[in-house]
Amino acid sequence: MSVWLPSAPCTPRACVETTGSTTAVPLAVLRLVTVLVVLLAGIMLCPLGRQIPAGWVRRWARTIVRAAGVRLRVSGPTAPTGGVLLVANHISWLDIPLLAAVRPARMLAKAEIRRWPVAGALTATSGALFIERDRLRALPGTVAKIADALREGTAVVAFPEGSTWCGKAQGHFRRAVFQAALDAGVPVQPVHLHYRLTGGAASTAPAFVGEDSLLTSVWRVVSARGLVAEVEVRDAIAPGSHRDRRALARAAQPQLLAPHDPAKVLRQQRGDLRRDLR
Repeated sequence: MSVWLPSAPCTPRACVETTGSTTAVPLAVLRLVTVLVVLLAGIMLCPLGRQIPAGWVRRWARTIVRAAGVRLRVSGPTAPTGGVLLVANHISWLDIPLLAAVRPARMLAKAEIRRWPVAGALTATSGALFIERDRLRALPGTVAKIADALREGTAVVAFPEGSTWCGKAQGHFRRAVFQAALDAGVPVQPVHLHYRLTGGAASTAPAFVGEDSLLTSVWRVVSARGLVAEVEVRDAIAPGSHRDRRALARAAQPQLLAPHDPAKVLRQQRGDLRRDLR
């Protein structure tokens, strides 16, 4: 087991709620096609790289979210300019355009994403930094690449939990990626992602967990009614304010905990799964 390859107990059967109303199939299909068209447009523009204005990237990311039928709410301070490590809890494939709507950045992604249809090509051409999560020996080189990108003034997005969770429970932040921020002397920008329904109830419909397929997760999103994505940008953690990566990870982690008790939710999920298996 690698430090890059933690496991989450969340599964589609135990964690993904199917309650709530859904849209008509023709509307869901229209949303799916529109999302694909917008993604393909992004792939075509990716070779331009940094020539694309950041404002255009933000609008493109917001367009993906709206095309999927999701309302976007962003709150908190503006992410700092220059090199910055953005860290967020990880729930869904939808997290990626949500963070791009906050600050266009290079993504820290698992190597398996290269094989995803459409999204894999988009990620590869966007300048993503890929991690071979099952090779511990590759860790120092990956950290060095991240630090180099940060020193160049680039924003890098990372999901330090190392795995997607359903959103009602979260994992602990892994420390390795924070070493890159320490080495580069850049701030860390925590971001909290949460999905709700219009009425305010939390929703796990966007979750992409366990053996879930990407297409299944995308279909749940485009067919959901009244889905809201909340992006809360927290205060940046200044460089030099923590002595090591362990302390820096701990400083970022509490800011991302949901208001409920994740351990309690996780125990309940495990209990539900055991009952399902009986």
